[in-house]
Amino acid sequence: MALDGGAQVVQWRDKRRDKGDQLDDARAIGALCRARGATFIVNDHADLALAAGADGVHLGQHDLPVAAVRPIVGSMMIGVSTNTVEEARRAEAAGAEYVAVGAVFPTRSKVVTRAASLERLREVRAAVRVPVVAIGGIDASNIGRVVEAGADAAAVISAVCGAASPERAARELAAAFR
Repeated sequence: MALDGGAQVVQWRDKRRDKGDQLDDARAIGALCRARGATFIVNDHADLALAAGADGVHLGQHDLPVAAVRPIVGSMMIGVSTNTVEEARRAEAAGAEYVAVGAVFPTRSKVVTRAASLERLREVRAAVRVPVVAIGGIDASNIGRVVEAGADAAAVISAVCGAASPERAARELAAAFR
């Protein structure tokens, strides 16, 4: 439904199950993304990203660093979660194709998170050349402020997955970037 609503990137994020138990589902989501021309990213795990045929892998600050993951994934896209200008610059220098900044707003989707802000988002946008993705508590009520702060994209969970109409919610959020 999110893809039907215009989502151009889907990230597989499963913090509960073992990777082997995720593989079939990740492959199925990847196939849906390919069929609709969307980018498929796997969170945290380079090996799962490769096995699932993903377009990229997203790394957190406590995952393997970009320099260690690059030889594993080759030319696959690598993104990195950041919270400061320094982290974003390090990720870019290491070869990340995009950086994520958050949590821009309070979120219930992730228990442990570091607060950022729209101002931090602006600072990171000014400091790096790669695309910047805003993360954390983003929904239809604040997406305009995220775009104004310079985000190239926004990562959402609840705003789409928890919506009465995920397709309509994704369409509304995607429209903010056009």
